[in-house]
Amino acid sequence: MRLPLPFSAPFDRPAMLAALDAHAVPGLESVDVAAGTCTRLFASPAGPVLGTVSFGPAGAELELETPDPATAAAVTSAVRRWLDLDLEPAAVSAVLGADPRIGPLVAARPGLRIPGYADGFEGAACTVLGQQVSLATARTFAGRLVAAFGTGHSSGLQAFPSPERLTAAGPDAVRAAVGLTGSRARTVHALAEACAAGLDISPEGDHRLIRRELLKLPGIGPWTADYLAMRALHDRDAFPAGDRVLRRALGLESDKEVRAHGSAWSPLRAYAVFHLWTAHAYLP
Repeated sequence: MRLPLPFSAPFDRPAMLAALDAHAVPGLESVDVAAGTCTRLFASPAGPVLGTVSFGPAGAELELETPDPATAAAVTSAVRRWLDLDLEPAAVSAVLGADPRIGPLVAARPGLRIPGYADGFEGAACTVLGQQVSLATARTFAGRLVAAFGTGHSSGLQAFPSPERLTAAGPDAVRAAVGLTGSRARTVHALAEACAAGLDISPEGDHRLIRRELLKLPGIGPWTADYLAMRALHDRDAFPAGDRVLRRALGLESDKEVRAHGSAWSPLRAYAVFHLWTAHAYLP
């Protein structure tokens, strides 16, 4: 089944593909930058569904391996949210376009979107795996987690492990399979326990409650909660002031300075952050 993915122009295809490629987890998803595609399994009420998103000059489309309209509708909604396809780029330009630091970046890439996560627990677990390590190492860790505990599919890709499966596995099995420190494995396991018990890391949830529950978990601090607010909860004013790339991009030393500098970008601070990340980390 092929489904169009309409959006308000412009759409920054190179930046989206670069971000997806930079974070792609081996075994979980396949990104072909040259072809402009991303293939992965999507959760649905009917189980994992294989889908490929194609970004072409004429627009975007989703190809799904399902004949069921209800399943297709559920996955399409998740994909639109994942790829920030409902953004009105003019709204970002209206808020950030005149800013001396961010305005030129917005003018250069007016169609920049913030890629989210196809699933909130997946995003949170990958974020924990990426704490204090390089992006390449984080992807390796996540790939090992998927290989050890994911659900296989005839495509050769796997679905991300469920919170229930990681909870049952226990922190020692997670540590051994992924190569984590004991403390990091306990954080992944605690996150899985919380989500298995009902913590729903999604835009529809109570954002303050989600943040509060995340911060209760061992090994999860403000940076992780802010990052997830931006990418998993779709809070467009989320602002990870403690981010090292952000500090370096702004030439500032402290979180307090970064926070003060970013106050002018509200209520769309997340887009300012992603413009800076794209300019300094994802694209040459």
